[in-house]
Amino acid sequence: MRIHLHIGLDAHRTAQMQRVMSGQRDQMAERGNLFARSPGAEDHARLFMAVTDHDHIDPLRFGQNLLDPNRQRGLREALIADLDREIARARPENLILSCAQLGTALHRESELDRLKTLLNRFSDDISIVAHVDEPARMLARHYAAQVMTGRTVPLSREIELAQRPDWWRACIDAAPDIDPSTGVFEENQGAPFWLDYTALVRFWESAFGPNSLSLRPLDPARFKTARIADEIRESFGLMHDLAASIMPSVPPLPSAEGLARARQLNVLICRMLGTGRRRLPLPLWQSFLREIQIDGAPLAPGSLCAVSERFRGQVADLVGAHPALGEDTFAPDFPDDTWQEADPGNGFRASQYLLGFMYRIDKAQRAGLPRGHEPQIPVANGDSGEPGPEASAAILPPLAARNLRQLRSSHMAPHNRMGATREDILAPAFDPVPPRILQDGSSGKVIVACMKNEAPYILEWVAYHRSIGVDTFVIYTNDCDDGTSEILERLQAMGVLHHRSNDIWKGKSPQQHALNRALKEPVVSSADWIVHIDVDEFINVRAGNGTLDDFLALVPDASNIAMTWRLFGHNGIRRLGDEFVIDQFDTCAPKYCPKPHTVWGFKTMFRNIGAYEKMSCHRPNKLDPAKKDNVRWVNGSGEDMTSEVVDRGWRNSRTSVGYDLLQLNHYALRSADSFLVKRQRGRALHVDRSIGLNYWIRMDWSGHRDVTIKRNIPRVRAEYDRLLQDDTIRHLHRQGLEWHHAKAEELRGMPEFEDLYQQALRVRLTDTERAAYALALDMES
Repeated sequence: MRIHLHIGLDAHRTAQMQRVMSGQRDQMAERGNLFARSPGAEDHARLFMAVTDHDHIDPLRFGQNLLDPNRQRGLREALIADLDREIARARPENLILSCAQLGTALHRESELDRLKTLLNRFSDDISIVAHVDEPARMLARHYAAQVMTGRTVPLSREIELAQRPDWWRACIDAAPDIDPSTGVFEENQGAPFWLDYTALVRFWESAFGPNSLSLRPLDPARFKTARIADEIRESFGLMHDLAASIMPSVPPLPSAEGLARARQLNVLICRMLGTGRRRLPLPLWQSFLREIQIDGAPLAPGSLCAVSERFRGQVADLVGAHPALGEDTFAPDFPDDTWQEADPGNGFRASQYLLGFMYRIDKAQRAGLPRGHEPQIPVANGDSGEPGPEASAAILPPLAARNLRQLRSSHMAPHNRMGATREDILAPAFDPVPPRILQDGSSGKVIVACMKNEAPYILEWVAYHRSIGVDTFVIYTNDCDDGTSEILERLQAMGVLHHRSNDIWKGKSPQQHALNRALKEPVVSSADWIVHIDVDEFINVRAGNGTLDDFLALVPDASNIAMTWRLFGHNGIRRLGDEFVIDQFDTCAPKYCPKPHTVWGFKTMFRNIGAYEKMSCHRPNKLDPAKKDNVRWVNGSGEDMTSEVVDRGWRNSRTSVGYDLLQLNHYALRSADSFLVKRQRGRALHVDRSIGLNYWIRMDWSGHRDVTIKRNIPRVRAEYDRLLQDDTIRHLHRQGLEWHHAKAEELRGMPEFEDLYQQALRVRLTDTERAAYALALDMES
């Protein structure tokens, strides 16, 4: 196996390549090319965090609380184990790893040796790729990115460093002392040592050997069209073509005036943080920098001609040593006057803006996290509310277009600025949980569920919830023909759960019929806590060691836990694979999304105190008035919401939503193939409603990434593998997977389903567009 290590260098262009490879991960794997998932779904930043020196604290490790050497070591060990399993399953010819921080932040020999040691566990055949542009152009883009993450040092520093004989060493010597409490990191404040491409090659080849690093041009033509597929194929020496791709967009560069404003505000913010009296979460800090931007031309690389001149002598040698490069790669922009910071315009005074932001800073500090509900903050992830590349009149019907115009400036516009936790970087794995010892007469924590044709997903779901502290399950099935009932029967024989047939159901839905029956089950009536969730829902505990007991210890007086949905989209995965759902699907809805109503739906975990007479899909109902004083509802942040939902309600409001300690990951679609099968079999609750394109539009949220649940994977894997040791279970699981593969292929051969399949895959909407469209569907239905 050959390892292709992509080390950037431009963060945005690297992200484009990563996004395309992530979207085609399955197709690449089928041809022997594994774009690894375990170091990160797209950006393999987990690899970077695993190999840095313990005193080289960067914004990612700081945000993930990986400052302790033991925690960082745990991350490294978990990454190695995860990669080992992923490689063993895929057996690839080529393993592709991609992380821009490896090229732009690693400069210590100890870190490079640690990275090499880690990679050599899997292969000694390692090639490294970096994409380069003319140094002044690279510097202009890099400076803009640094300023928008807190840089305070003006570009005059780099212009002065261009006069030094050894750029690489001068930049490293000028690196700041790392102080996370004041927002000072090498990554956002340091000079870009790596612009000396000759020294960069020498550094990497000192560890990986001569000719191990290839430089390729950052060709704008290839990074603005579907030709990026060709660039990926050639960069990693792949033998097969990639499919043409919709190009992920690159955010526009801030104006030179906007950068001046942002840098000057950063100076005051860092000074404020240096007093130790205030803290400022980075997401809120960055929102301030976005708010003060003004229109104008971006910083002109020609004003950095001193940097171009500094490296002009390297061009011939680089072009000669790296065949992909050409003289035009390093053609500088037309020289301009030496850089001077732009006038920030309109009489801008950073102190006045900081004073205006102080209320929100203090409010965030009092709350312990930036709630971020302010409607004036631009929508995160580039979602401005404007139609995306696919949101044409052909996709957005008139009612949806009207909703979109209203949502853009409304406090209902979706965004992801709730909570201070970084969700797109994986923290160290949770520890295994010892078996629970129940008191006599107690069945502990019990999940009640209903299933129909869910064979490929049962074992993971059961293993996951057992690993976080669920004691047993009561599962009802109806009309299954994929082996679901047989798997559950075998698990019942193994003492894992209780299976009940629900084929002869009465009333409005098989689900409600089953829930009515469940309350009469001895294992349910003797439970301490009861949860009704489906097999596509996973309880994601973010507190302590990620167990239910860890969460409940924080809310000892709670009787009801409203576990708010986080809707996860199909993540570009078309085929059903025999991999964990929680590992494959990590793109999701924003946390703040009041509309449509389904996004903030919740399921309830409730203490078995007899306060309610009935169990329904989302919550217990029919409150006993005599026990009302014993009822206390809390949300996923542990905050009281009793008055809002004590009698009725199945979704959160803007005042009651909370995800900080617990959320319910809802994988309603899974892969595109799985969606087709679900569409064909219908629903468990609303049997009279179809699951067509409307359902896809409501559920395929993909604008954000949340990998927090993946901390559970090692302990889930241990339990999952233990269940698979049973020959019968292993055989039934494989049969169920094959049944679903065959069913998906059969459905794709039917015009109605093939048309639905293609329609679904063509729909690409921003968060605001999706909310507007879903609202229109709700109004029409």
